[in-house]
Amino acid sequence: MSRKPALAVVGATGAVGAVMLQILSQHADVWGDIRLLSSPRSAGRKLAVRGEETEVLALDEETLKGVDVVVFLAPEEVAARWAPVAAAQGAVVVDASPAFRTDPDVPLVVPEINPHAVRVRPRGIVASPGCTTLALIVAVGALHAEFALSELVVSAYQAASGAGQAGVAALRGQLSTVAGTELGATPGDVRRAVGDDGTGPFPAPLALNVVPWSGTVQEDGWSSEELRIRAETRKILDLPGLRVAATCVRVPVVTTHSVAVHARFERAVTVARAHEILATSPGVVLYDDPAAGDFPTPADVVGTDPTWVGRVRRDLDDERTLEFFVCGDNLRKGAALNTAQIAESVAAELAAAGSL
Repeated sequence: MSRKPALAVVGATGAVGAVMLQILSQHADVWGDIRLLSSPRSAGRKLAVRGEETEVLALDEETLKGVDVVVFLAPEEVAARWAPVAAAQGAVVVDASPAFRTDPDVPLVVPEINPHAVRVRPRGIVASPGCTTLALIVAVGALHAEFALSELVVSAYQAASGAGQAGVAALRGQLSTVAGTELGATPGDVRRAVGDDGTGPFPAPLALNVVPWSGTVQEDGWSSEELRIRAETRKILDLPGLRVAATCVRVPVVTTHSVAVHARFERAVTVARAHEILATSPGVVLYDDPAAGDFPTPADVVGTDPTWVGRVRRDLDDERTLEFFVCGDNLRKGAALNTAQIAESVAAELAAAGSL
């Protein structure tokens, strides 16, 4: 008699880990034993999953033994060290960090777009894309299947939680500082009020402000986040020569990324057909009636699973180009949910193969 696969969650105590535990409790129960792993300093904590209190264990070779699937919701350096260890012990690894996304022997998977890719994993590792890519790729991929994408230009408005719990704490602290004041009326007044210690992981204050930077400095002024969107989109859609340009901007939003998308296709497009495609695509909600004030905003989308799409327009100068606006919760589909969906597909594969 087959058993349900055992799952380990590495990074269970973080912000994305908390969302993963919610998802595991809400989704159909495909898992047997669920093991929660984290750094030694977090070991011993008890977290609720599937209605039961479960003790968090320290991540090491011993606690990785005997599991079928390991999901990593941990920093890149943790995944880079421990994912190969888990794979060598026979587990299938699903990694949400950037550690393996560009590795040609590691598939980069979005189940709504390229579910077949999960089965070819020479290293025993499957990667999940970054949160900004995931905010836009389900909608873009659905349109690509109909019209054939040739160019993508995006401006990403990234929430503070994309920088982790430190980002959220910094934003909330700054909001407390500026609330009820007249700040924001003279040059530098917000920066002086917040102080150098109050900017947190951001290079400038986020409250009453936007910061046109996310990631680390790369060649020719690009940021690592911008180049990741380019590389990940190309790999997921299997379009290695796709023209992609991204600008990443931090905005004073706690959770949920937004992206303004300029997508050019090989074939002519119409708004009516784009609406039909988006309205019937898995993982997408079309919310597009500006006359009624209906379009997605982070405050309305936060805590939901789909990509929300609105402001769909055909370019005024090019019949092959669409302009639209998307919002997606960067902790759910942008991290935990996509990882969970990949893990669930692996579980189904293992069950079908009779390897449990």
